[in-house]
Order: sequence, then structure tokens, then C-alpha cells
Amino acid sequence: MSDPAGAELPVGRSVRVMLVDDSLVVRSILERIVDQTPGLQVCASVASAHDALAVLAREPIDVVVLDIEMPGMNGIDALPHILDRAANARVLILSSNCVEGGPAAIEALALGASDTLAKPGRGSFSGRFAEILTERILSLGQQLAIPAATRVAYRPPVPPTPVAVDADQALDCIAVAASTGGIPAFTNFITHLDARITAPILLTQHLPDAFMEFYAKQIATMTKRRVRVAEAGMAVEPNHIYLAPGDAHLTIVSTGRRREIALDRRPAENGCCPSADPMFASVAEVYGAGAVAVVLSGMGRDGVNGAERLKAAGGTIFAQAPESCVIWGMPGAVAKAGLAAATLNPDAIALMLGSYVMGRGRP
Repeated sequence: MSDPAGAELPVGRSVRVMLVDDSLVVRSILERIVDQTPGLQVCASVASAHDALAVLAREPIDVVVLDIEMPGMNGIDALPHILDRAANARVLILSSNCVEGGPAAIEALALGASDTLAKPGRGSFSGRFAEILTERILSLGQQLAIPAATRVAYRPPVPPTPVAVDADQALDCIAVAASTGGIPAFTNFITHLDARITAPILLTQHLPDAFMEFYAKQIATMTKRRVRVAEAGMAVEPNHIYLAPGDAHLTIVSTGRRREIALDRRPAENGCCPSADPMFASVAEVYGAGAVAVVLSGMGRDGVNGAERLKAAGGTIFAQAPESCVIWGMPGAVAKAGLAAATLNPDAIALMLGSYVMGRGRP
């Protein structure tokens, strides 16, 4: 996929939208909704994935609204091709299959879709649905309007030369934060992580609570580690991945020699729920220098405050590089604050951890 971080929507230009749905009736309704919204412009309305790819080959599109159930190539199969051909476009999956928390929505997000929305019945396209749809499209278009200097001006440093690791400084815990674009980034990370690394992995991914069980099942297909949606009181064990529920912050507490999950439902200062800040802060307190934080693609600054506390406790922070991010918000904020030991693509972060845990050096 081409570098999304290099895209920029000029100030004042409408968001260029392509609608992809095999139903002429649905496309007509969506055209009316989108074209009546200030700041949005329907540039193409096509009935198949093949037609969508043809359009993308000849003109720029900012947001693709893509159905799943279509004759020929369905939306899920077409998604990687569309992302590759679209270069900088964001894809919103609009399908009756994308019920909240459904596996189709998670699969689409894992393949690189920026957002999903359930398609209503034929008589329910007006009112609140129209508002939600246009808000989502405008939000995706506004991501492209973030000034390029804000997103990519920071030059990723050359990874520091590894130094010797004390035996007492084993890798005890990996805490991962992710938001928009984080699902494919985490897939890249976990599939490249050395199987000999047994440290528990904590994952805060910004998703609604209804998605979490499906997402946990999907992660489980990628790894031999046991994957669980975190519950209060769970023991934190090696070779496990604990996923923050969508309605609480995932934190760790130490009770004697036992380390266990605690769920914190107090509002986070940054407004995110779940938030990475409480997770990183608790990991700093419990694991200190034995902890590593990984900040993946996402909008905003969630994780900066917690990463600062983790670094002060002796822990190590890695941030995803801008060229592989959908949005270089969260990792960019950590990098610009001087908290990241290295700014790398997710697979490179995983390989760096492999070197660390095998005693060949710690950044």
C-alpha cells in the first residue's frame, strides 16, 4: 500500500467520494445524501469492485464507501486491491453484514478499512443514519486535511546501537496502544514477534465493547498465545494477550507476587475509553524497567502521558513510523515528545524486541 502519511487535502476543497454498491437504488439514495452535505462531493458511483478499480486508476478519490455483498468480487476480497490502487484514500465499509461487533466489520478493519457502518433497511436511510454516514465520511476526509508537516515532518531516527542487557532486565511485559489503522499494524507486529518471547502482552485498541470478543478471536488465529478480553481479577500470565474491553481501561496491579488485571472505568483525561495512558502508567508501576510500550497507528495523543511515566520508570517505548501509519497521531505525539527509543514499522519493532529478549542488546 502506498504511503498514506503523504496525503494532504487542500484547505477548502470538498472531500471526493466514490460509492461502490451493486444496488442502483442504494447508490441513488447515498448520492443524494452525500451531495447535499457541504464539503462532500460524489465523484463516482459504481456497481462493482472492478468498476471501482477502473475509476481509481484514472482519478483521485479521498473516501471510498464500499459494500461487501456484491456479485463478482465482493468488498472484502476487493479491499486490499482498492487500498493499493487508491493510494491515499480512506475506505468506509457500508454493509448490512457490518452489524456492531460482527466478524465482517473486524475482518474489514483488519484488512485496512478505516471505518465500518451497518447499512440500514431500505426505508431507514434518512434521519440519523444520514447524519452518521456524512459525519464518518467528513471525519475520514479531514484526516487527509491534517497538514503534512504535522504528520510527517518528524524524521524517524536511526535505531540506537544496542547495548548489553542485564540479566535482571528481562522483558517482563509488552503494552501496546492502537487506534485508527491499529488493527493491521498489530497484525503485522504480532505475526513477526519471536515465539520465544513469553512476556504477557496488553493491548488497548480503540474499538467499541461489542467488537472485542470478535477481535480477540481474530487475533487468536495469528498466534499460539492465548488471547482473552481482560476481566478484573484475571492473573497476568506468560504467553497471553489481554485485550482491553471497550468500556474500561486495562490496568495491572500487583498483590504480593501475583499480578492481575484491574479495570478502571474512571474517565481518562484524553477522553478515550479504553485509554492507553492508564495502562502504560500501571505497567510502569508494576514492571518498571522490564516493560516495553509499543504505540501504533491512531489519531490523537492517547498514550503520551503514560509513556512518559513508563520511560521515567526505566521502561522502553517504540513508536510506529509514519510511512506505515494510517494516522501518525498517537505514535507521532510519542516520538515528538522524545519518548521513543526508536520509530519503526511494526514488523521491525517486533524484530527489535526479539533482539532485546535474546540478550543481544536493548535500545
